[in-house]
Amino acid sequence: MTLNMVGLSLAIMPGPFEMGVILLLGLLLFGSRLPAVMRNLGRGVTEFKKGIRNTEDEVRNSIDPPAQPPTEHTEKPLTDSEGKPRDPQ
Repeated sequence: MTLNMVGLSLAIMPGPFEMGVILLLGLLLFGSRLPAVMRNLGRGVTEFKKGIRNTEDEVRNSIDPPAQPPTEHTEKPLTDSEGKPRDPQ
């Protein structure tokens, strides 16, 4: 039974000549709009890739947050009213 299904699917599939005819008809029908269609398709693929990349970054950051550089302490030394350094005790 599976051999019959394989033979049937091969018989239904168009050959190289039929694919060429289909391609030529598509080009004739959509030829004037083809650049715009391809441009929009490219934009869609680009947006999809950006979304995938952002999602991967969010997952990666939620699992392993990026190391933050240590902050430098810029505390002024303790001084008295005359500006002389004093002991913090």
